[in-house]
Amino acid sequence: MVGERFNRPDGIDKVTGKARYGADASAPGQLVGRVLRSPHAHAQILKINTAKAEKLPGVKSVVTFEDMPDLTGGDQGLADILENCMARGRALYDGHAVAAVAAVDEQTAAQALKLIDVKYKKLPHVTDVDEAMLESAPVIHDRIITRGVEPAPTKPSNISARTQMGYGDVDAGFAEADVIIEKTYKTEQTHQGYI
Repeated sequence: MVGERFNRPDGIDKVTGKARYGADASAPGQLVGRVLRSPHAHAQILKINTAKAEKLPGVKSVVTFEDMPDLTGGDQGLADILENCMARGRALYDGHAVAAVAAVDEQTAAQALKLIDVKYKKLPHVTDVDEAMLESAPVIHDRIITRGVEPAPTKPSNISARTQMGYGDVDAGFAEADVIIEKTYKTEQTHQGYI
C-alpha cells in the first residue's frame, strides 16, 4: 500500500463543496456564539459595559469573567486555564477573550460585539520569546517562580520551568566530531486538532 494512490472516499464531496462540517450544522432554536477579543498584547481591563449588547433584540446572553466564578481553590494550573478562557482583569495577549455573546443569528451576534464597550489601560509587553525571558521584561504572572533552577529563584519571572535533558557525554562527542554546528531555531505555535 505504501506509495500507491487511492481514491479518497470524501474527496469528491470536499472538492465540490458538498462535504458538511461541524460549522455547517444547524438545528431549530440554535444560538450563535461570538467572542470579543482584546486588540492589545497586554492591557488592564478597566471597565466592561455590556448593557447595550444585552438590550439588543435577539441577544440571549452576554458573559464576561464576572459570570465565571473562580472555583480553582488556589490551584495554579486551573487558575491558568480559567484566566485563559476569559480575561480576568487583564488581557494577556492580542486576541484574549474578553466577553462572549449568544444570539439568534450571526448578524445579531456580530452587532452585539460592537455594542460592548471595553476600556483598556495598555501595559508594557513583549512579543518575542527571547525578550520575554530577559530580567527587564514585564512579568505577566507574579505567581510564577521558575522551577528546575539551582539555586531556586525567589522572584517571579516569565519562565515557568527549566528542563534539561541529555544522553551520553556531549563534551566527548564534540571532541570527536569533525564539524560542530550550533544554531538556534524558532517555529510558530502548532496545534494538533484541525477542523
